[in-house]
Amino acid sequence: MNWTDSLNIAIALNEAHPEVNPSIVNFVDLRQMVIALDEFDDDVNKSGEKILEAIQMNWIEEKE
Repeated sequence: MNWTDSLNIAIALNEAHPEVNPSIVNFVDLRQMVIALDEFDDDVNKSGEKILEAIQMNWIEEKE
């Protein structure tokens, strides 16, 4: 899974952290959560605010 796989990352985060409200997760914590996913296999330094925002928005939608 790469940074650009925002929907797949959101699904994996929702499964890994069902107790977390994604709308209150800051980008620093979100980045760490993504990197910690077993399926994640990308350069950890390639994330940016737009990518993290897309992941967070998809995660919020998955939660609903």
